[in-house]
Amino acid sequence: MTEDPYQAPQATVTAVGVLSGSRDDLRSVAKCQKGTLVCILIYLVAIFRQFVLPAEVRPLVVLAVLIVGLVGAVFVFMLAIKVYGTRLGIVLGVLSLVPLISLIVLLVVNGKATGILKQNGIKVGLLGANAAAI
Repeated sequence: MTEDPYQAPQATVTAVGVLSGSRDDLRSVAKCQKGTLVCILIYLVAIFRQFVLPAEVRPLVVLAVLIVGLVGAVFVFMLAIKVYGTRLGIVLGVLSLVPLISLIVLLVVNGKATGILKQNGIKVGLLGANAAAI
């Protein structure tokens, strides 16, 4: 018996929806969710911009979409590991490398992250939650 029976109970703050249950992982979810939102925004702007830009500039748009796709895959991988687990995180990370499917994967993982952040009482705005407030 090493516990003091007169010691006040220690409060353990756990995060709902995150596999580890730690607040640090919840903060990480907020940061990765913000990254996925920025990738979605850049992806959509680049796709719609390619129809307006001249043909000489379109290869640069394709390059930008590829770079955003790679960065988005990294954010999806990091976010999905915290939320879904390692196996599904790897599957979603690989699926996010496929050009059109990547947008769907980004939206699905972002929706799950938004739900987890709201379950924990964190306000989520247009460009994600404020990770410093967690």
